[in-house]
Amino acid sequence: MGKDTISLTSLPVYDRNRLPSPDTDHASGSLFLIDKPAGWSSFDVVKFLRYRIKIRKTGHAGTLDPLATGLLVICAGKATKAISRIQEFPKRYCAQVRLGVSTPSQDAATEPDAFAPTDHIKKRDVENMLARRFTGKINQIPPMYSALHKDGRRLYKLARQGEVVVREPRQIEVFDIELVSFDNDHLVLDILCSKGTYVRTLAHDLGIALGSLASLSNLRRTAIGPYDADDAITIEQIRSIYDQEA
Repeated sequence: MGKDTISLTSLPVYDRNRLPSPDTDHASGSLFLIDKPAGWSSFDVVKFLRYRIKIRKTGHAGTLDPLATGLLVICAGKATKAISRIQEFPKRYCAQVRLGVSTPSQDAATEPDAFAPTDHIKKRDVENMLARRFTGKINQIPPMYSALHKDGRRLYKLARQGEVVVREPRQIEVFDIELVSFDNDHLVLDILCSKGTYVRTLAHDLGIALGSLASLSNLRRTAIGPYDADDAITIEQIRSIYDQEA
């Protein structure tokens, strides 16, 4: 193994089964499995943890949008050398989709901008469409409300100014997608997909494929490779460990 790599199996993983100690030195490398709450950016969580473990070299291995919740893997110290490898792991999501409504951001971060009928959509239609069009390698056009760059500017900043620019399609892979429930125009999907997948774009494209519209109403990341959200530490647990009165 090269000098710029580190073995994932050699790194301590701090989760609800192995809580960190405020006295632990994480410079040699640690992984933290954190359950990101809604309303926090991924970098908010990084800053929150960095301040407490006092390791400047701290970063996350895969962004979650502020409205999303679930597993965020944070690498501290020498574990930051493993970020790119963790990012390559498949991700699993529980996605709630609202049919018949579109938004500029393709999720609940912006107000609806269009509505469409949904009476013609049946459960079997959704299942068939997921199998035919949304399984395997597919092309996605990244949303305008994203952190991608165009001529040195973030797309979401352009979108907020009312600008729309051409985005090149990107190939992603959906390894597995299952319709968990279908109730009154609300879908719940279990999705296992590759790095770079925009789940809100998947929801948006699904609505169009079904002859309607759709947007993502809620998203939770439940796993990244071998790491599971059920094992993640909450923000409150971290506070209770590090923010004790002296």
